[in-house]
Amino acid sequence: MYDICCIGHITLDKVVTAATVNHMAGGTAFYFSNAISNMPVQYKLVTALAETEMQEVAKLRAKGIEVKALRSTHSVYFENIYAENQDNRTQRVLQKADAFTIADLLDVDAKVFHLGALLADDMSTELIKALSGRAQVSVDAQGYLREVVNNDVHAIDWADKKEALQYVDILKVNEHELEALTGYTNIHAGAKILADWGVKEVVITLGSLGSVIYDDNIFYDIPAYKPIAVVDATGCGDTYMAGYLYKRAKGAGIQQAGEFAAAMAGLKIEASGPFSGTEEDVVEMLER
Repeated sequence: MYDICCIGHITLDKVVTAATVNHMAGGTAFYFSNAISNMPVQYKLVTALAETEMQEVAKLRAKGIEVKALRSTHSVYFENIYAENQDNRTQRVLQKADAFTIADLLDVDAKVFHLGALLADDMSTELIKALSGRAQVSVDAQGYLREVVNNDVHAIDWADKKEALQYVDILKVNEHELEALTGYTNIHAGAKILADWGVKEVVITLGSLGSVIYDDNIFYDIPAYKPIAVVDATGCGDTYMAGYLYKRAKGAGIQQAGEFAAAMAGLKIEASGPFSGTEEDVVEMLER
């Protein structure tokens, strides 16, 4: 039995910023797995990618991460273009991978399944429902709000949201995703709508403005932890959720888990690539 299992595609990423162009692996599966790899927790990744990218699985396994790697016809290929303000990103998808199925997860037992869908058809409502009968379900909403048209990523509503969200224990959104789902720009009003639809813990990340978590009619305000330098924001949300779910799995309360997650995300933004630090590094960031 694993404490946490993340489900998601490892991607090919082209990251374009004002200063650099980098080619690297990416996706929720990649950033979440690396971020949690040095934490004392029982963890497994379930991913799907093409044979040509299997070296990325080997790299994760070399770090001690347990991986179930499913063969896909293609790997997901993302192009991420950041403005000078790294809270703003334009995306294109040059290749898609095969979707995950209920059968893919039958042999994996975990206390929490974290679903990192990158595109709307990666993981079905039926999969969410099936997992909810076995464990807590955590979902990053971003993929369910992305549609690919002529390689360009367009924001859409989650067609199945009211059916799916009643089976979701923890939902992570940013302010734009919150508005897309609920129609509200007001953080508190939007969070209450998601809770009405069945979500237990609503995690709203606000970039450099921090984050807000809503649970059982209580709002928890989480500060942002300022990085020494803003280098690369790719994967910050995934790093945040790795920290949050790790601390929750260890019995931490929402405020403590949120602050740990925010500090971990602040550290990640100081360098390109995934977070590679330890719990001690995050504690030092909290004390800065």
